[in-house]
Formats: sequence, structure tokens, C-alpha cells
Amino acid sequence: MHWLALLCPPAAPDEAQGWSAAPEQVQQALAWWALQFTPKVALLEDAVVLEVAACLRLFGGAATLHRRIQREAAESGLRLAAMAWAPNSLAALALARAGQRDGLSQALAPLLDGLPLHSLSAVQAQAPMLARLGCRTLGDVRRLPRAGLSRRFGPAAQQALDQAHGQRAEAHVWLQAPAQFEARLELPFRVEHAPLLLHYAQHLLRQLCAWLAARHAGIQQLSLHWEHDAMRARSAGRGGSLSLHTACTTRDFGHLSRLLGEHLALQTLDAPAGEIRLQAGEVLPLQESTASLLPAAPEQAHEPLPQLLERLSVRLGADRVRCGRLQEDHRLEAMQHWLPWTQASANATAPAVRAASYPQPTWLLEPPLRLAVRQDQPQYQQAALQLLAGPQRIEGGWWQTLDEPSTRTTKATQGQPETAQMQRDYFLALSAGHIVLWVFQQRLSDAEHGWFLHGVFA
Repeated sequence: MHWLALLCPPAAPDEAQGWSAAPEQVQQALAWWALQFTPKVALLEDAVVLEVAACLRLFGGAATLHRRIQREAAESGLRLAAMAWAPNSLAALALARAGQRDGLSQALAPLLDGLPLHSLSAVQAQAPMLARLGCRTLGDVRRLPRAGLSRRFGPAAQQALDQAHGQRAEAHVWLQAPAQFEARLELPFRVEHAPLLLHYAQHLLRQLCAWLAARHAGIQQLSLHWEHDAMRARSAGRGGSLSLHTACTTRDFGHLSRLLGEHLALQTLDAPAGEIRLQAGEVLPLQESTASLLPAAPEQAHEPLPQLLERLSVRLGADRVRCGRLQEDHRLEAMQHWLPWTQASANATAPAVRAASYPQPTWLLEPPLRLAVRQDQPQYQQAALQLLAGPQRIEGGWWQTLDEPSTRTTKATQGQPETAQMQRDYFLALSAGHIVLWVFQQRLSDAEHGWFLHGVFA
């Protein structure tokens, strides 16, 4: 057996807010988070215990698993007061309380005998009387007559000692994560500004991320609700809410916290809030990413690019952060369209687009530049162009009206909407400065007849 005891930190007021989450909430979040390593997780007094003997090989051995638990707990925003391991859960808890860690590499009995009385709660309850008897360690209590110890202090102390030494079986109720997540938190005082809700919402986010870790899943949508204080104005209503959508499935506490902070910075509370509630949307399978064998470079960004773009979309507006997408069209200016990044990332699997059969310039001019014409020859930089290849005739756009994305338009006929129809003959041309250009001659258009420069080849 290989038992781990994760000791929860004692409740301490937050330095900035003078408030801390309830110890039961912290312990519950830690227990949900531990379910990602093994289904054998239980609550034991002020700790979370888990039996990991069956999964040590899966995680690369005991030492690797111990380091991973400590590292990922800190990354998830969950603090550990101590961690220890032993052949049974009560012994691991006693070692963690005494500041020791390893109860497997050496004999357990001598190790437990040297621990102070507060290591076991059942023994600590009788500490004043035991101290008058000269007992300072668990070994001193263990050396007392068993019958006399049970008769004077009850069976709890003797039973705890027997279980810690492996002489009596333990019974645990294995923890199971609920099917849906919804958590409430009553605020310690009325909050009048929405950004201040982030500090308290982070405690609920930690519970959410721990619950998702237990299910090996992530989310793309969650909602934060707040209820106004009872002393609110009638026009304020009972409360408000905001919905948060992510571009990809995630359970990253840091990313969700930053994204929620951006949303709250744009909110205004109609009345002071007295309670908040966090509710998860649809739970989706999360594909775990493989860690790199190489260390991260110093210049590498700590925040992944998709998360940065998503946060900027919230701060600047969805239309300010755009992503280009290819689409099937023989008109070069219509071969791509720009979408809000959040919408483009939601449809990450874009349809395959066939490559064009003709040369395409590196730089496209928008709108095309009208060229001077002398003796039926297009001029560029006061010199005639040498046509190298062409014409490449391109026609289309008759199906697009002006309210759709288009580049060049034709004049509307009477009673008919104006369309984006174009008729062009494209040529490869060489300028006097030996620059390869992409030019076209407008056909069948009285309004825009002539030669135009549309692109430049690098």
C-alpha cells in the first residue's frame, strides 16, 4: 500500500481582503483535484488521503508522482500545508502533521513512536492528562497498558494507534465528483465594483478546475451570477450575470481567471453584491498536451498565443482581433475573408482550398492602382511596362450584392441591386526597375475602363 496524505493549510485571513475561503471548501476542491490520479480518494479529518499503489507505474514511479502532485497543486491555485506517504492513511497524516514525509523507506513503528501527541487527533484530545502522566510522544502513549489506556481515555486513542501502526484495518468512504458543478459563495461584505468580485470568484474557479481535473475534462463556457444586497433599490433587480466563452476547451485556472477578470472589468454593478454563484457549462473531453523534453527558452511567452488573443478580444472587442481564412474563389481579393478571432478559432477545421493554377503576387494592392496609358501601353513610374505573360481572364462576382464582402463593383442598373461583378484580363508585367507586377485591363466596364496595378511579386 502507498498512501499519500495532503494536509490542507489552516484557515488564515487573506492579506489583501482580510477574508479566506472556508476550510471545507478548500478541502473539497483539493479532494476533487486528487481524483485525476486515482479513484481511491477520501477525506480524513483536515486532510485528503489517496491510495496510489496501483497507479505508480503509470506516473513514472513514486518520486515522480510526488513531485508532480506538489507542482500541479501549486499551478492549480491549491495550497498544501504538507504532504507525506506511508503504508496506511492515518500514519501518513500523522507524519504530515509532524513535518515528516517518508514513512515507507524505513521501519514505521520507530518513526511513529517519536512523533508528538498532536500527530493523532484522538491522542491530542487527551493531551493534558497524558502530559501529566509524563507522555510526550506517541511511543510513550503506546507503552502504557492497553487495558488501562482504553478504560481511562476510551477506545478512540488506542484504536487510532493501532490503525496508524497497521494493526487494525481502516475504512474509508471514497469520494465521487458530482455530475454537475455549481458553487455559491456568500461575500464577507457588500461589493460595489464588479472587478472586486474576481478575488472571491477565484475561490470558486479553483473548485471548478479541481472538479474538471477529476473528470479529465474541460469547458468552453461558464457563467458567473451575483445577487444584489437586500438593501438595493427596486430598479436594480435581484442580480446580474455574465457568460464567459473560451476559444478552446480548457481547465487552466490562470487562463480562466485572467479571462474572467477582463469580463468583470467591463461590467458595472447596478447595486452592491452580497453573494456570487459559479456554474459550469457543457463538460467536454480535454486532450492532454505532451510536455516538451526541452526546457522553455527565456524569451518564450508564459501565456500561450491563443489565450493572449482570446483575452485581447475581450478587452478590445471581438471585431478588433481578426483571423484570416482561405475560401474557394478564383478572384484573388476574394480568396480570403477576415473573421473575429473567437469565431475563427471555434471553427478551427477550415475546409481545404485548392491552390490557384496561375501565379499569385506577394503583395496585393487594395484598391488597385489606376495606371496611366500611352499609346495603348500601361505606364508605371513614368515608363512603359513590358508584358511577360497573359492574358489570364477572370470573371465573376455577379452573385454578390454590395452588402456582401467584395472588392470591385459594377454600377447598378435601373431597378436592380448593384453587384460585385468584374471582368478582367490579368498580365505579368516587368517594370523599368525590374519589378514583376500583376496588372489587369478592365473589360466591358465604361466606368472603370483602363489598366490597373493589383499586385507586386517579391
